[in-house]
Amino acid sequence: MWSGGTAAYDGSHLHLTEPVVRPAPLGKPHPSILIGGGGEKKTLRLVAQYGDACNLFAGSGTQEIRHKLDVLRRHCDSLGRDYDAIERTVLGQLRGGRQPAQELIATCRKLSQAGIQHYIVSLMEPDLSLLETIGREVVPTIADFPEV
Repeated sequence: MWSGGTAAYDGSHLHLTEPVVRPAPLGKPHPSILIGGGGEKKTLRLVAQYGDACNLFAGSGTQEIRHKLDVLRRHCDSLGRDYDAIERTVLGQLRGGRQPAQELIATCRKLSQAGIQHYIVSLMEPDLSLLETIGREVVPTIADFPEV
């Protein structure tokens, strides 16, 4: 389906006579695959084998994140995969009014130094002013961080 074809598919759980995906995925030959989780034996091995990106948990702390990325690097080495070809992300939570811009910038700096390239945040409560602060104060500052 990702290739644009409409050949029938007859699987054990799904039967499609003429599958169509519209709009077509942007990635070629398939959409990017992000695998989330920090399981060292299976999940990070699957990231090394199949993933275009990994997603760890920001709340686990930078020491644990560094450890997980080291495990991922070892899996890449054993599979002959370029570790740097995998985008490294974390997921964290933000609560409105409880994390000043400077604190968030410091968190982003620590994550960057640990090897993280993107910080995905989940807003725990609707707060437009927090988004405005991030756009006005945080993004311009962290945009100047050196590439990992």
